[in-house]
Amino acid sequence: MKRSVFIIAALALAGAVHAAPTFEEVRAAYRSSDAQLLDRHGEPIQSLRIDMAARRLPWVALQDISPALPAAVLQAEDQRFYQHDGVDWNAAVKAAWDNLFRTRPRGASTITMQLAALLDPALQPVAKGRSWGQKWDQVRAARELDAQWSKQQIMEAYLNLVTYRGELQGVGAAARGMFGKVPSGLDLSESVILASLLRGPAAGQKVVSQRACALAQELRLPSTCNEIQLRIVVAMGRPQLAAGLPPAPQVAQQLLTRGGQSVRSTLDAGLQRYAQNVLRQQLAALQGRNVNDGAVIVLDNASGEVLAYVGNAGGGEVDGVAALRQAGSTLKPFLYELALERRQLTAASLMDDTAIDISTPSGMYIPQNYDKNFKGYVSVRTSLASSLNVPAVRTLVMTGMERFHERLRAVGLSSLTQPAEYYGYSLALGSAEVSLLELTNAYRTLANGGIYDPVTLAPRTLAAIATAPSAAAAGAEPRRVLDARASFIIGDILADRAARSITFGLKNELATTFWAAVKTGTSKDMRDNWCVGYTDRYTVGVWVGNFDGQSMWDVSGVSGAAPVWRDVVDYLHRGQASRAPTPPAGVVRQQIAYQPALETARGEWFIAGTESPVIALVQDQHRAPKILYPGDAAIIALDPDIPDAIQRVFFRAQGGQGLQWKLDGEALGQAASSYSWRPTPGKHQLALVDADDKPVATSQFMVRGQ
Repeated sequence: MKRSVFIIAALALAGAVHAAPTFEEVRAAYRSSDAQLLDRHGEPIQSLRIDMAARRLPWVALQDISPALPAAVLQAEDQRFYQHDGVDWNAAVKAAWDNLFRTRPRGASTITMQLAALLDPALQPVAKGRSWGQKWDQVRAARELDAQWSKQQIMEAYLNLVTYRGELQGVGAAARGMFGKVPSGLDLSESVILASLLRGPAAGQKVVSQRACALAQELRLPSTCNEIQLRIVVAMGRPQLAAGLPPAPQVAQQLLTRGGQSVRSTLDAGLQRYAQNVLRQQLAALQGRNVNDGAVIVLDNASGEVLAYVGNAGGGEVDGVAALRQAGSTLKPFLYELALERRQLTAASLMDDTAIDISTPSGMYIPQNYDKNFKGYVSVRTSLASSLNVPAVRTLVMTGMERFHERLRAVGLSSLTQPAEYYGYSLALGSAEVSLLELTNAYRTLANGGIYDPVTLAPRTLAAIATAPSAAAAGAEPRRVLDARASFIIGDILADRAARSITFGLKNELATTFWAAVKTGTSKDMRDNWCVGYTDRYTVGVWVGNFDGQSMWDVSGVSGAAPVWRDVVDYLHRGQASRAPTPPAGVVRQQIAYQPALETARGEWFIAGTESPVIALVQDQHRAPKILYPGDAAIIALDPDIPDAIQRVFFRAQGGQGLQWKLDGEALGQAASSYSWRPTPGKHQLALVDADDKPVATSQFMVRGQ
């Protein structure tokens, strides 16, 4: 048993020199377990853990560590640290003597020796402890470190590499994980607790309390043992490295790949936090309507850089920006752009918003408007701005499904993988599933006059550009996919609050104080609610709904996603208002009038060569008079969500010139145009009568409701 005394003596004489790493090499090789996401200005906004074996935060310089911690560590681990050469021979002899004659062994490893073992895995003890060879090598390594490093460097490296508790390695992770502080903020009691953990990072509260209380007494701290014990209970029960709501977890997962990284993104930290908070507040306001989830994305029109990317309001795993959801009416601008580009329509063209049924292989397709009413003949401007469904379906019949499908793919909606026939005529009303990212970038294509290019999450000035999967698939080179003239006219329509007023009214969340083109959309069964729009500098997309597919209750585009969109664009333009785009070459503005006066006279934009000062309603005089709506035996249900005073049914006729409407025997007016009737419950008989009051067409229908 006296062998250990001779071993120590032999170690004292060891003088061979090994090539110890330099302090700079150790610090350079250190890797945090987390990678850090920076915003466009270099501000840290998100950390993502990469290494799951241990938790390490960035290296902390000794001057950034509270002096209380090194003092407590020296008292607990190595009181002669500044006097010895890496090995405390006096302590080693005492330890050897105690190990010979006492039942409880005692260690003599200095801080430098412990650091040597941290730097060299070969010096780590096995289950039965270190072998004599390991102890020999550990002593030699410690003396080499002491000879080449300063004492301050040894202390700094030790505090950054040692394990304090569980998976918490290094002072940064320990201070944050146990006390929610940075190392510079550690007080005397917290430092004593951390120092007491070094001998047994897995020790229970009782053992740690005994060690900490004893150490506090040695350091003559003013804290009582009860106070220290209470702080130990709190610290050891604290969720390790608990953080606030992560501002950009989905972006971090896309850009961060290895521990210790610091990657600059295109995000703006202030805007990211603002968009996240606005979304959370809106979802809280909609909680009573079964709306639980949402997403926001903000794009820079010129560069395609993503300025804000809120995958969901709660910081969870689901990415609402990339998830596929039914598009609703948000696809209509691209349909009308196609028709304008092909000169099949102009913004002034009249569209027939009356009942229509289309024969399809799966049966009759009968689209309805959002408010269940028809508006009669309305212009393309009104049809798009007020999001009327029937005119959109008629436009799709005109342009062709296949052509429209190709156009949607061209603006980056890569999720439309099925052939056009799969979606049918409901494609005009957004039956296809798209992602918020791709849809918003498609609107950015409109904002850029028809030029498409992919978005990026890394500054385009960097050599390595991280593009979204859809953008990478579509190609990185900007290319023209829409006509500049038609795109300009569509933007002008989407910015026209008067044109959208018949559905949304003049005062709503879409009516900004500056120029903005915007469109809402709601999918079938109220499962998805969208608001996407652009200003002169930014394109903003918002989706709200439920990730599990549940239907919302009584939520429209104006009441659901639009308030978030409005708050974000107001924030973006808080210093400078958005200005209307300059008309491109090849568009002209023409004063127009309608005959008959279905809409008021106004100035209208046209692609040069399609303009006309008079827009006349031309009907087929050779078709037999017929009541188009309501059809015979039709049942009309009053909408409980629309006030009775404003509910209307529009009577429409074919070949109605010279004829009059009669309802239940009462004359209503001329049948050359639609007639707006306030519905009343019960059975009704509608007739078209000639000048002799003789019926030429009749229809019996029923109105149900209270």
